[in-house]
Formats: sequence, structure tokens, C-alpha cells
Amino acid sequence: MRNLVLQEPEVRVTNDATSSLSYAWQCIRVPVIAPLLWFAIFVCAAMSIMLFIERVYMAIIIICVKVMRKKRYTKYKLDAMKEDLELKKTYPKVLIQIPMYNEKEVYKLSIGAASSISWPSDRFIIQVLDDSTNEALRVMVELECRKWTDKGVNVKYETRNNRNGYKAGALREGLQKQYVEDCEFVAIFDADFQPEKNFLWRTIPYLLENPGLGLVQARWKFVNADECLMTRLQEMSLDYHFSIEQEVGSSTCSFFGFNGTAGVWRIQAINDAGGWKDRTTVEDMDLAVRASLKGWKFLFVGDLSVKNELPSTFKAYRYQQHRWSCGPANLFRKMTKEIILCERVSTWKKFHVIYAFFFVRKIIAHWVTFFFYCVVIPLSVLVPEVALPKPIAIYIPATITFLNAICTPRSLHLVVFWILFENVMSLHRTKAAIIGLLEANRVNEWVVTEKLGNLMKQKNAKASKKSRSQIGERPDPCIGADNGDVYATLCNLQSSI
Repeated sequence: MRNLVLQEPEVRVTNDATSSLSYAWQCIRVPVIAPLLWFAIFVCAAMSIMLFIERVYMAIIIICVKVMRKKRYTKYKLDAMKEDLELKKTYPKVLIQIPMYNEKEVYKLSIGAASSISWPSDRFIIQVLDDSTNEALRVMVELECRKWTDKGVNVKYETRNNRNGYKAGALREGLQKQYVEDCEFVAIFDADFQPEKNFLWRTIPYLLENPGLGLVQARWKFVNADECLMTRLQEMSLDYHFSIEQEVGSSTCSFFGFNGTAGVWRIQAINDAGGWKDRTTVEDMDLAVRASLKGWKFLFVGDLSVKNELPSTFKAYRYQQHRWSCGPANLFRKMTKEIILCERVSTWKKFHVIYAFFFVRKIIAHWVTFFFYCVVIPLSVLVPEVALPKPIAIYIPATITFLNAICTPRSLHLVVFWILFENVMSLHRTKAAIIGLLEANRVNEWVVTEKLGNLMKQKNAKASKKSRSQIGERPDPCIGADNGDVYATLCNLQSSI
């Protein structure tokens, strides 16, 4: 009896609190929450339609390009150009830049691959731009350069006493070296990229044939795409970027964003655009936009790929996505006026760069995913007075998802996981885009993406000795799973697929 007497006030207080909250919610739901939610739905619906139109437009362009077999790079007779170059033996001098920063696990891969490129040895220079702060690692990188120098490869090892400008600063100072003066083209590879031996033979002829061409960009091939579910999902997003966005930009406007690596620039185009600038964390995109405004054209070669590594930890991927989302938004803020006032490019190209390239793909795409799918739709479930139209809530998102996923047919069965993962990442990307637009504190934050390289191979080799999954023999994919609960969850999911 005593316990019952003591419990009655608790029940009454709880019931009173619940009733009060319920009454307060009923009071504000219709006059306040519902109108705000309707406004949010209207804004998000407008952004969804913009993204939908952009996705469908690019799909139509790609279908036309493939059906008519008119990819821009196929109109050039590459074999004939190569034969003519070999016959005349007028090989242009090429500079190969490899910027790196504490790349212990991958520096040998990139230097070795670049040194093995097939091109007259006296007509190319490899420039290793090492900003490493680890003195022992610097010694190791320099020894690797000397090893290839002893084999007859012209390798220059360059270091700096500071990291001013980060990657852009290193590339800018590298081009200022005296031995670069007679180089006509520059190929750029990040430390984890491994170009094939014929890379220059499949890119330089395009630049020689077309004097107005400033950049030839190859696509990326991911060596660790099967490492775990997170890398498979990254592959789905990046395959869409290369197969659709880059191809459409190359086919319609001769413009797309330089990916910062696996590309060959005409040095004259870089100089004409004002050189490398470090005002944002996307120095590659900055240079591409400025060069395009000067009238230079770009070519994307979709059948030429360069092997590289995807971020293998959630922490590394999150930092990378912050840079890739914050930088474009910040560049959009800085260059919009310059693009509008530019007189050397057509109105259509200005519209493409400002609206499609920047506003829809770099800002709207992130905001729709987060605000609409992660905030507005869940809230609308709690407000029965608000009814989401089916086309906006179901058909448009489904179409956008399908158009993205179809670019990676082997991962179609992972589309549900891809949706969930993209929704999780939309929070980080939206925050980064807002930081870029407002130029907040982390706007110039630069964290080099961690690469595992040989360490990844060693761990996979050890894991392969352990028990295999029942469905397929696959090594344990969870490398660095302690870097985030999300990553660990993805790895656990992968083991069951």
C-alpha cells in the first residue's frame, strides 16, 4: 500500500506532462508547423524539379552521344596522329608532376608508374613535389627518385620549407623551375595514381592536333572498389560523375571540372588563366573555370582510365567530402560575377557553368538530399494536415536514384545502401556547402586524404588466410573500422552481401 501511494503522484505527473506536450503540439501544429512545412515542401519541390531536369537532360545527351557514337574524343583519329608523331619524331617535351604529402604507403607506386611511361626519355621530366613533414619519409622518397634516376629516368625531387598554398602552391612553384621552361605540356598525378605506360601516347596527340585544347582528362579506375561496402558505394557516385557529368560537359560545352589528377594540361593554358591559385580548397576546379573563361576547350577521354585508391576509412572520406563540397560552393561565391561579366564565352556556356555546373550539381544536389529527404519528409509524417504529392515524394527521387545507379550495373543490388549512405553524407556535404557560401571558419580547411596503398594489400593478404564468407570468397573488408560507427556498420553489412 505504501508503494502504491508513492507511485500515484509519479503517474499523475507523467500523465500531466504528456498531456501538456500533446496539447502544446496540437496548438502549434496547424497554425504554425503546417504552414512552415508547406513552405519547406514548396522550396524542396522546386529544388527537386531542378535536379530532376538536370539529370534527365544529361541522360538524354548521353543516350544521343552513345547511339550516334559521337563522343568528342572519337572524332580524332588517334592511331593516325600517333603514327604521324612517330614518323616526324617531333615529340613535345612533357613535365609530369607528382605532388605528395606524407604519402608513405603509395609514393613508390606513383613514382614507379610515372617512370615507366612510354615516351622518349629525353622528352619528359618527372617532378616529385614533396611537402612531407616527416624527415625520414623525405629521405625515403628522395632515395626512390634517385633509384629511377640511376636507371636513366629524368626525375627531379623538389621540396619546400613550408606548405603555403598546399597542393596549388607546390604545383605553382614546380612550374617556375628553370628546367620547365621548354616543356609544352604538364601531366599531373596524385601520389596514389598509377598511369599506364601508354598514357602520354593516348593524350598528347589530342593536344597536338587541336591548338585550342587546353586540357585532356582521363577517368579514374579504383583498385580497391571491392574492399568494403563503403568503397563500393563511393564507386557508384564517382562512376556517375565520370560516365555522365564529365562526358556531357565534354560533348556539349567543351567544359568540365578538372579532377586535379590524371589529366594533361597545355602549360600555355595554365599561364593564360593566371596560374594555380590557392584561394579555395578546389584549386583544380578554380583553374578549369578560369581557363574556360579564356576560351580554352577541354576533352574528356572516357576510355582511358588511371588506377587510384578510394578512401578506405570513414574519417578520410568525410574529410575528403568536406573539401569537395565546401570548395565548389566557395568558388561559386567568388567567381559568379567574373563569369557573368566575361565576354569571351557564349551566354549558353555562362548559363551552363553558373546554373548546371555550380548551382544545381554543387549546391542544390546536397541541399535536396538533406533538407528534403532527411528533414522535410520525416516531419510531414507527424503533421497529417500536410500531404506530400506522390510525384515529388516518390517518382522524382526514384528516377534520380535510378539514373545514378545505372552507371554501375554491378552494384545495382546495393542501391538501398547507397541511398542510406548518401543521406548520411548529405549532412556533412550540406554543412560544408553552407560553410563555403558563407566563408565560415573551416572554409580553407585542407586535410590530405589518407591512402593505404601497400598497407591495404598486406592487410588484405592477411585477411585472406582467415575464414571466407559463405556466399563468396572475399577477404575481410574492414580496414580502419575503428574510425567511425558508420564505417563499421557498412563493413558488417558487406560481409553479409
